[in-house]
Amino acid sequence: MNYRHAFHAGNFADVLKHAVLLGLIEALRAKPTPFCCLDTHAGSGRYLLGGEQARKTGEAAAGVLRLAAARDLPPLLQRYLDHVRALNADDALDVYPGSPLLAARALRAQDRAVLCELHPEETAALRALFRDDKRVHVHQRDGYAALKALLPPAEKRGLVLIDPPFEAQEDEFRAIEAALADAWKRWPNGVYAVWYPIKLHRHVLPFHRWLAASGMKNVWVAELLVHADNTPLRLNGCGMAIVNTPWRFERELAAILPVLARLLGRDGPGRQRLTRLAGERP
Repeated sequence: MNYRHAFHAGNFADVLKHAVLLGLIEALRAKPTPFCCLDTHAGSGRYLLGGEQARKTGEAAAGVLRLAAARDLPPLLQRYLDHVRALNADDALDVYPGSPLLAARALRAQDRAVLCELHPEETAALRALFRDDKRVHVHQRDGYAALKALLPPAEKRGLVLIDPPFEAQEDEFRAIEAALADAWKRWPNGVYAVWYPIKLHRHVLPFHRWLAASGMKNVWVAELLVHADNTPLRLNGCGMAIVNTPWRFERELAAILPVLARLLGRDGPGRQRLTRLAGERP
């Protein structure tokens, strides 16, 4: 409840998370039938990079703004930037979309988004942002609990984004495991995308082992490190774990990760990992 994403909007973690989210939604759009996107920790949906909170950290300068200055990007990263630029009137990027706004921009008329947020001010901002969009439904409730109540969706197809603030540190992984295990039992055909921070990589390994042994299908992990993962005092990197990864989506991940590592690394190129934890080999 203390975490406010406005301080971190547009940083390197947002770039990875939102590029992956966009790619997953595009994969779902390949079929004409409707789908549902459920966001468990939605935030306020829209951020000002020139606002007081974002300027205090300046994290966007080493994230989306650095990416925007690059050329010859892979198609998925270019499409992600096109969505960001479309929200701004000129070349100066000030408006940055959170996951809800990016998802809503990528949805079709027949698709639906369900946004869960516990913080009252963030919830109010979400409702104001989407008050005229009948495809988007905002719930002020705990996102983990919402998975039990809202899955499976009526559409039978779709995506769950689990992106908690990790205020509970390592305990957050155990909460994710419990919620994801229950959600997968209720809806084994859904695509699940879990964002997580990396400070010390050894703290992430139990989560990876749990995913590998969970029985879930086609699980891939994409990780981006902008610092060496050897100190708990800063955010050194982040990862996205994907369950029921769409067909050939790992190729999109393989195309963007080296570019993000090269462009967003600090004090030289960063590092990246793409690992398959579960699922039959192609």
